[in-house]
Amino acid sequence: MLCRTIPASNCLFGKFFSVLCALLLVGSHCHVVAAESVVIPVPDYRPPETVQAVAVPAVPNASAINVLIISGQSSYEHDWTGVNTRLRSLMLDSGVFDVRIIEDPRTITLALLKRYDVVFVNYLGRWNYSDKEENRWGREPEQALFDYADTGGGVVIYHASLNMGAPSWPAFERLAGGTMRPLHGSRRSPPDAFMVKIVDHEHPVTQGMREYVWTMNDDMYTNMYWDPQARVRVLATAYDDPSLYTAAIAGPKYPPHLYTPEKLASMSAMAADNPQVWTVEYGSGRVFCVALGHGPDTLLHDGVKSLLLRGTEWAATGNVTVPVGPKAQAFTE
Repeated sequence: MLCRTIPASNCLFGKFFSVLCALLLVGSHCHVVAAESVVIPVPDYRPPETVQAVAVPAVPNASAINVLIISGQSSYEHDWTGVNTRLRSLMLDSGVFDVRIIEDPRTITLALLKRYDVVFVNYLGRWNYSDKEENRWGREPEQALFDYADTGGGVVIYHASLNMGAPSWPAFERLAGGTMRPLHGSRRSPPDAFMVKIVDHEHPVTQGMREYVWTMNDDMYTNMYWDPQARVRVLATAYDDPSLYTAAIAGPKYPPHLYTPEKLASMSAMAADNPQVWTVEYGSGRVFCVALGHGPDTLLHDGVKSLLLRGTEWAATGNVTVPVGPKAQAFTE
């Protein structure tokens, strides 16, 4: 109605007003990106260096669980090399695993994967989530992973790997059950430290764990896409608290005008418990998925370390012998 109250021919202001109205009308038909879809790119960022001892080869042990970590790339904020070193040390120190790491997934074959009891995926083929091109493995290596799981192999899908194939890779979504879709609704909640709630104490991975464990220097993945046909069992969740999106707490990666109370109220899975750890039944295989584990230091905390080691063992064997860490153990009378 305002556009009709001032004739455009009457004055310079009228002409300006007409142009302004036209722009507003055009803008009203444009696609508006929801706040929950915004990712602030930081392309020049590199993770801080960590100093870690390099694990020496394990003494050959026929009873050890053979783990293959598939890696070689990840997004800008993830120290995938440091994580691999830490994972290898933790697994070898447990006395349960032997570990190998491959950094070129394009060389994978089904015959190679079948030499291992469990395949641990720590890979993402985008430096930035907004990159149009993704360095995928190729049709045959990717199919090898699916066939490996389908025929009884154990698979662990770790942290940033849950972003593979975004916004949609149906075959991977079926394997992982839940996946991140950056720029298409999925979010990273602001807190770098948060409580993780164990919601299933009957599963072998979480038996003996307390109700809440802490994770530090981590990412809370929220509003993930869940494949409706995947057979998912959620083991642990975290609460996406809208009060933590305020500028004083969230910082510059979360511009206040994009996270107003009204916009936060309209976001899916906000003010809700979001799955962080779950399993998937896939053919004859077992899949363990963990959204936790941002960096090498994150893995030192008993809650995350216990979930990772016990989940990897379960994916490989269906049983768990790795003990729960002291600060993750259930309270007893």
